Amino acid sequence: MEGSDGLLLNVDGQIVPNYDATFPPFGEGDVITGQVVRIDPDEVWVDVGYKSEGVIPQQELSIRRNADPHDEVELGEEVEVLVLIKEDDEGRLKVSRKQARYERAWKRIEAAQETGEPVEGTVIEVVKGGLIIDLGVRGFLPASLVDIRRVPNLDEYLHTIIECKVIELNRQRNNVVLSRRAVLEEERKEQRQAILDVLQPGVIVEGQISNIVDFGAFVDLNGIDGLIHISELSWTHVNHPTEVVAIGDTVQVKVLDIDRDRQRISLGLKQTQEDPWQRVVDTYNVGDELEGTVTKVVTFGAFVEIMEGVEGLVHISELAAHHVESPREVVHPGDDVKVKILEIDDDRRRLSLSVKRVEGQVLPRREVTADEGDELAHTSGGSDDERSDADLGLSEDVFTDATAVEEAPEAEAAEEAPAADEASAADEAPAAEAEVAEEAPAAEEAPAAEAEAAEEAPAAEEAPAAEAEAADEAPAAEEAPEAPAAEGESTDEA
Repeated sequence: MEGSDGLLLNVDGQIVPNYDATFPPFGEGDVITGQVVRIDPDEVWVDVGYKSEGVIPQQELSIRRNADPHDEVELGEEVEVLVLIKEDDEGRLKVSRKQARYERAWKRIEAAQETGEPVEGTVIEVVKGGLIIDLGVRGFLPASLVDIRRVPNLDEYLHTIIECKVIELNRQRNNVVLSRRAVLEEERKEQRQAILDVLQPGVIVEGQISNIVDFGAFVDLNGIDGLIHISELSWTHVNHPTEVVAIGDTVQVKVLDIDRDRQRISLGLKQTQEDPWQRVVDTYNVGDELEGTVTKVVTFGAFVEIMEGVEGLVHISELAAHHVESPREVVHPGDDVKVKILEIDDDRRRLSLSVKRVEGQVLPRREVTADEGDELAHTSGGSDDERSDADLGLSEDVFTDATAVEEAPEAEAAEEAPAADEASAADEAPAAEAEVAEEAPAAEEAPAAEAEAAEEAPAAEEAPAAEAEAADEAPAAEEAPEAPAAEGESTDEA
């Protein structure tokens, strides 16, 4: 009727209330607001001002699977719902809270992607490869983008509220990819610059081991990571950084270098610890005798640890007074021996030691198996010829006396024994020397034959071509320093 604003109707001459005019106007697909008036295990009732309450089925409450209605809403709470059906077969109003949030969420997420602003959501699931975030739609946060560094346990984020940036969006496929790392990196950007402005080389700072790789360990310096190279972890040799540090360890480190343009910091851990080499310099002198443990045996000698973190080299010529073909004839890893200091090279931090010069110490000779020989060659990474004293950084004059000691008895033995006796000593001489002895059994009676044999010997200075041929026939000849001396003496007699 006129003047009633549609609240009254004239029906067959009678004025009756127009109840439909009292209901808020809405249609299917509209988003309306209502108040929760009842919570059942499988549905929620909402008063939206309509002739009947709206019903939210359990599956339309949340994007969470099998959500408990009591966890999602409370009595008296105002919620937004989307109208699904105004009247179903039972005359009920069907609405969806999930789809109402979904529509609004997509608008908010699309705006956030355009502006670069972060979005906030609750972690509702931990899945393979990352986290599911409730944004009104299901957003996926890859594990690699949860934090600046790898997170070992994603479960600790469950049910927490976090901020992320939208990095990928596809509404048709209902796909939203997020990054929390982008938010953290942006927050730390200013912090990093502030830290770089304060840090100076030589400063000792505290940090936490954040990551470990084969070439070193990264330290979190309260907003920026610095690298401790594996060579700067310890004064002793380190095979892998995990031998020294573990993720989460708090360490004191020294700033070695700063690349401010690239925002890179080089750190040192061993510089904050006592240098064992300085203890050697302060405690010992050349000529001192002390005890040590063999740590490694190589083709050119053996390394002996004289104190924790300090090793010295015993050259093969300093292992015994007699000729040593292989260091394993005298020492093995783990052996305790006495050594004498021959040289302390402070500049290169190298220590030259001797076993044979320790008075009263004579180590027994051992048999070397073929397997041990192969292992020794593999460990050393090359033959004796490939390893020179210069390569080791050792002074040549350190071994001068040792060489003279070895050559003297050989020369004397060569004068007393005829060339024919060389055949009986074939087990001590190399294969090439034995061959010479067989070709010239009687040096006194056949000087011409002995001279010819001397020309074929590998040590003959006047016949390089024959030397090469003899070396091919007897490769072991290079390993025996006595052979040149003995054969040279035979040449003189001839």
